[in-house]
This record gives sequence, structure tokens and C-alpha cells, in this order.
Amino acid sequence: MLKRALGIAEAALSAPTPQAASEGFFAALDDLGVSYLQTRIYRRPVTPLTSATHFAAGGIVSRIAPDTWRAGTPAFDYVCFENNPLLEAIRGGLTRYRFTDFAPRGQAHYGTYWEAMSEAGIADAVCATSYGRHRTIASLHLGFREPDLAPDDALAIQLAGLMLTERLMTFAAPPGGAEEVRLTDRERDALAWVAEGKSDWEISVILGLSETTVRFHVDNGRKKLGAVNRAQAVARLAAARML
Repeated sequence: MLKRALGIAEAALSAPTPQAASEGFFAALDDLGVSYLQTRIYRRPVTPLTSATHFAAGGIVSRIAPDTWRAGTPAFDYVCFENNPLLEAIRGGLTRYRFTDFAPRGQAHYGTYWEAMSEAGIADAVCATSYGRHRTIASLHLGFREPDLAPDDALAIQLAGLMLTERLMTFAAPPGGAEEVRLTDRERDALAWVAEGKSDWEISVILGLSETTVRFHVDNGRKKLGAVNRAQAVARLAAARML
């Protein structure tokens, strides 16, 4: 899984600008029917999170979409302001999810939502979000023409997407602002096996440690990296070329 995710994200990780990183990521997924991309780097509003305050935070890096899919058009405004189920995920600080996790296609309440999304060629979409210091957020919304994206494909894309959003974070950081992170060999090894999808028990067998010790090393590494969860920790390591 990690090897595949790195392959998807490679162009983004070596890109010289956030726009080039976004466009390279989009191009890498052409064979999977990608139809839409939006990347943002913004600060989370200090006011209560609503559709309006979320949109007003701005920070659009790239948007690859039909010319008719923009603010002021009925379909765009509907999914952004009238029926935006993704606010729940943002409030929860989730780092990766599918739009259908929060707007199930089988529920009548979201029929109009998916009709509006179809105007941008989106039958389902995945999101990857990184959280940084001082309320900085980098996010990726990636749409697909077909609604049946395979779970393994979605997972690889989401992990690669987190690598992209971590790369976007580096563009937002002030020069010299990033602190060097020093992981122990055990912390790096444990997180590398997390990246391969191994459970704590499997990692304990591989490294000859107890599960409790594995969890200790993984959590220490995550905290040092300033990541909110394991997935972001792995992505942050990959984006920094530390895996």
C-alpha cells in the first residue's frame, strides 16, 4: 500500500510549487477516472464553523473543474452553502474520508446533493486533510466519475493525498520555520510498519517487542511529528523523505 501511495504522490513530493504539486497529483490518477481536484491552504476560522465561514477562509491553491462549476452557480452554491455534509468531518478533525461516508448515495436527503455534484463530473470523492500549527489546514478534495471506487484504491489515494497535503504544508511554512524532527530508530521502524498496514501485534512480532512497547514508540513518533493520528504521521514522514 505504501509503495503504491508513494508512486501516486511522487510528482507532488518533488514539485517546486503548490500548484505544480496539485496538478501532478491529479495527472497521476488519470487511469482511475479522476474528474475534479481542489486543494486549499488556509487557517481554520476562529468563529463558529459554518458553510459560510469555511468558504470565506479561502486559500484555494488549485481547482480543476468544469468552467460552470464555480461560486455563484446553482449547483456549486447548493453543495457549498445549502447542504454541506462535510462540515461534520471538519469539526471532527478527520484526516481522510470519502464524501459518501457523510452523504450516502442511497439516502433520499442527498439525492439533490449528488445531482449537483454530477455537474462537476463527481460520482464520489475522497478527502485528505493535514492539520498544522496556528490552525493551518491543507486539504485535498478529489472527485471521480464513477461511484464504485474500490476500497484499496481509495485507501492508497487517501494516503497519497495526505502526502500531498503535507507537502502543501511545507509551502505554507515560513522560511526556516520548520523544526527538525529527530525520531529514534525504534520510532521510525514502528511507523514504517504502520505505513505498510501492519497491526500493533504484527509489528511486535516483526520487531520482537511487546504490543505495549510498539504502541509507545508509535505514539511517541506521532507526537514528535505533531500529527493528529497515525495516518498523518506516516504521511508527514513520507513527505519529508524520512521513510
